[in-house]
Amino acid sequence: MTKYQDAQQHLRDHQYHWLVTGVAGFIGSNLLEALLSLNQKVTGLDNFSTGYRHNLEQVEKLVGPEAWHNFTFIEGDIRNLEDCKRASRNVDYVLHEAALGSVPRSIEDPILANENNISGFLNMLVAARDAAVKRFVYAASSSTYGDHPDLPKVETVIGKPLSPYAVTKYVNELYADVFARCYGTESIGLRYFNIFGPRQDPDGAYAAVIPQWVAALIRNQALYINGDGETSRDFCFIDNVVQANLLAALANNPEAVNQVYNVALNERTSLNQLYEMMRSLLLEQFPHLETHRPQYVDFREGDVRHSQADISKAGKLLGFAPTHRIDQGLKQAMDWYVAHLSSPQ
Repeated sequence: MTKYQDAQQHLRDHQYHWLVTGVAGFIGSNLLEALLSLNQKVTGLDNFSTGYRHNLEQVEKLVGPEAWHNFTFIEGDIRNLEDCKRASRNVDYVLHEAALGSVPRSIEDPILANENNISGFLNMLVAARDAAVKRFVYAASSSTYGDHPDLPKVETVIGKPLSPYAVTKYVNELYADVFARCYGTESIGLRYFNIFGPRQDPDGAYAAVIPQWVAALIRNQALYINGDGETSRDFCFIDNVVQANLLAALANNPEAVNQVYNVALNERTSLNQLYEMMRSLLLEQFPHLETHRPQYVDFREGDVRHSQADISKAGKLLGFAPTHRIDQGLKQAMDWYVAHLSSPQ
């Protein structure tokens, strides 16, 4: 059995109380689905600023009424300390996903990014500390690597931040480290690299590239690629992220705690390659894609040219072993995308 299979079996045998912040969002709702499927008790916190009630409704249908009975939802805001404290009561593990993502959004409104991603993060750390939770696992970001040119990215070597968003995510790591030193709060940060999968929002100005492109392809709309299309990313399917979160929460190796880890594949896919993979997967169902071609626009401010993660640290200390490469993830996600994005929203 793999380390992850061991962790899943442990959870089937032992019920814990988890708090998932940002539970109505893309990553949060997938974590909720996984935990409820493993007979865990979950409290969810969300203010619906970027999450959706329909994500929770989909999870309810998928897990069934018996498992859903183990879920308690709190509509609240991480910028409100009392909401954080109420959600953290009697919790064993915190999976902190609530944040305002998007580099462009942070450039447009750095104050809002700071309020959510730094003040909100600090509120959650305080609440977790006061509730004496076993472990605080939080969403860090590959944006922390900033302008450092080396590939693949190694956790100990970072550059200067390229956006307010990157600053906020790096500050999260600093705060988590300080809380470990000052209060003994156990935490693990997960630097996500370009996560994709079911329930990722394709609409809006700050939509992630994969759901945005799928929507454009199946709706036969214009699809824009920033720059020349040779920009590359380490795209990571959501199931790998769920695995990393559960392994981080349950890790019993003292060396694994109060660390940050890359969560990715250690692979690079260019935007041009990604476009062709997605178009070929959809071509049979949508014949209009035979003549569909992308439109190239300016490079996006604050973006790094290439990104690729070294995941050996997560493999060694957490037992992290990705189950889905990008092609497998795209195939698995495509049925959901087609079912939910075929008509304009």
